[in-house]
Amino acid sequence: MSAAPPNTPLRYKDAGVDIDAGDALVERIKPLARKTLREGVMAGIGGFGALFEVPRRYREPVLVSGTDGVGTKLKLAFEWDMHDTVGIDLVAMSVNDVLVQGAEPLFFLDYFACGRLDVDTAAAVVGGIARGCELSGCALIGGETAEMPGMYPDGEYDLAGFCVGAVEKSKILTGHDVAEGDVVLGLGSSGVHSNGFSLVRKCIERAGANLPATLDDQPFRQAVMAPTRLYVKNVLAALAAHPIKALAHITGGGLLENIPRVLPEALAARLDQGSWPRSELFAWLQRTAGIDDHEMNRTFNNGIGMVVVIAAEHAAACAATLRAAGEQVFEIGRIVPRAGGPAVVI
Repeated sequence: MSAAPPNTPLRYKDAGVDIDAGDALVERIKPLARKTLREGVMAGIGGFGALFEVPRRYREPVLVSGTDGVGTKLKLAFEWDMHDTVGIDLVAMSVNDVLVQGAEPLFFLDYFACGRLDVDTAAAVVGGIARGCELSGCALIGGETAEMPGMYPDGEYDLAGFCVGAVEKSKILTGHDVAEGDVVLGLGSSGVHSNGFSLVRKCIERAGANLPATLDDQPFRQAVMAPTRLYVKNVLAALAAHPIKALAHITGGGLLENIPRVLPEALAARLDQGSWPRSELFAWLQRTAGIDDHEMNRTFNNGIGMVVVIAAEHAAACAATLRAAGEQVFEIGRIVPRAGGPAVVI
């Protein structure tokens, strides 16, 4: 970049920050955020801080917070110019985490950072964030858009999200009462979700020109970029109706590393790999990567995005409630004594 003559005025825009573009984005965002308004919102987008009052129906509310990003799935969003669903991923990664404590997500804030603000791209991303919040019953009440010249290549950006939820103190899920003989239910995922994309991208690179045209009745790119499933509303309804003991969101580390986080040390989950269907997407990834089942189950969700642990006598009714709400539900295993072995046996 050539230097300006010493007496030439320098505006912020000359340094690479377009205030007008930022203002235009805020105006595009406001109606999207309004669709997510819910009980408790006192002041949202536009102020220095967003205000939220914990709904009065809570007697002993405990706040539960979660934060996450989308990871290297964004690299494919840039390459394939697919920006309208990564915002859903951003919301899902946090609200699904908050959910496993038994909490209802209340509000969400996002952080969007780029080198040069493209209003259309940013609006598509935030539109996905708003859609994710709407589907989760969670208010989008604030965020930050940071335009930082020189920090990111043109056409690229980064995302982070932050969610706060609430749960009655007496209803916090800790997994402490999980017992031998309890049933492990698996809720189907919508695909890879937002973990393991460094390996996904290596598989795409390895396949080169031999990528499949479709997977699971979708164009290849749509199958790969399918947004993370939002389990919030359906699982909250099941929690209200059934004595669920524990939930596990299957993210980084897959089934092998996430289920143990909600089990007592003396217990393990014995899973039957054949108890849930295998998608073409995960079969292609395993075949292309050339990895075994163990590596698949600690890298990807492998078809199960959320795990529910419940006593055997309540499992069928809970599964029926979740299926009626639209979830794919599979009885994938049982809780057994650990006996010094691994916490998850498949």
